[in-house]
Amino acid sequence: MSDTRRVVLLRHGRTAWNAERRFQGQANPPLDEVGRMQAYEVAPLIAALRPQVLVSSDADRARHTAEPIAALTGLELVLDPRLRERSLGHWEGLTRPEVQERYPQEFAAWIAGKDVTKFGRGGESRDEVAARALAVFTELPDVETAVLVTHGATSMALAAAVLGLPQTVHSLGPLANCHWSELLVEYLNGRGAESGEPGEAIWRLRAHNVGVPGTIVPLPVGIGAIDDASDAEA
Repeated sequence: MSDTRRVVLLRHGRTAWNAERRFQGQANPPLDEVGRMQAYEVAPLIAALRPQVLVSSDADRARHTAEPIAALTGLELVLDPRLRERSLGHWEGLTRPEVQERYPQEFAAWIAGKDVTKFGRGGESRDEVAARALAVFTELPDVETAVLVTHGATSMALAAAVLGLPQTVHSLGPLANCHWSELLVEYLNGRGAESGEPGEAIWRLRAHNVGVPGTIVPLPVGIGAIDDASDAEA
């Protein structure tokens, strides 16, 4: 393992559903014109970090965000379905007002911060999303910098799991389209003088919500707003 290890969690560019504030989940809308522009704008910034590994959700909006990075870096783009967005059950494709009208009890429970398993909309719990994304994270090869291109709720769940934060309320808040979090590992006890093995490792958040200034979906505020895919995928 190199002395410095960094993992960048990059959210995909904008889709028409993002602009309309529709819950996307594992539905597969493509990038819109703004999203495609965002992907090309963010690619040189990510390439400047000199990543050695590039892994993306297999959803079109993530894959098409990752492709310009692959083109600039020459890296193989690996697609992994475990980086998909959180499944939102029968909310997918609906706006917040539509959910509130059709499923008022579910909407009220969500606003109160309850997890998906508590109010029956279907889909995945936060812990389930964190577990599958963390599996990808732990399987990354020992390189200095890796980039994971994923989704709003998935990136929040993964960052919380890596940092040891609870999944109840995502205190880091959502990523804007084509913005990223940067996780950096530090070795608390240094490397063994003889064995060369690293000391105790701890992951820290070095940066959050970094990206190119430009057109983004305004980020909501409030506990319900930063719960999960509401913020990132609505």
